[in-house]
Amino acid sequence: MKKNYISNSEESVRMFKSDLLENLSKVHFTVPLFIFIPVIGICIYKCFELSLGIITFAEFFLLGLFIWTLVEYIMHRFVFHYMPPNKPWAMRMHFIFHGVHHDYPSDAKRLVLPPSVSIPLATGFYFLFKAILPLNCIFAFFPGFILGYLFYDISHYAIHHFNFKGKIWKKIKQHHMLHHYQDPGKGYGVSSPLWDKIFRSDFIKK
Repeated sequence: MKKNYISNSEESVRMFKSDLLENLSKVHFTVPLFIFIPVIGICIYKCFELSLGIITFAEFFLLGLFIWTLVEYIMHRFVFHYMPPNKPWAMRMHFIFHGVHHDYPSDAKRLVLPPSVSIPLATGFYFLFKAILPLNCIFAFFPGFILGYLFYDISHYAIHHFNFKGKIWKKIKQHHMLHHYQDPGKGYGVSSPLWDKIFRSDFIKK
């Protein structure tokens, strides 16, 4: 595969002069679990408190999970891979948001979203969905959405650091490795290649 990265070391390159900003940019891969599993639990509890039927709960929960896969694809393709104008500040912002991950793809502390990013994003999506969905259904939809995010984050770490034996996981890992080491302009789905197939940004498998 083409070497289009700087280092495959698990160590983190320093991005900020400020120790505070530097620490906020790094996180252990288990931290999202401790933050968002309680959120999922609270939402499910609210569903029972509001006497939401089990079928309705399952429908909106699965819908939230499905919508996450689309959001994951859109954010990765159009936000993280947005090509900024050729100006120092724009290139710097691009490097901070996603460029660092492609330059140092095995950096163990920059493979999941830090709370400084994930919490504001989750809060924004919650209020967006709350404005669209019925109040009682948001507590079924949102935990499905968050579970999708957690699966994405943890699987992203695993893809870069674990060796898989299962056929499905091997294919998922291959898909993401091709994105890093063959063509970063394709393969935007991390936890699933579904939307790459739909929007024709998948790799041609030989």
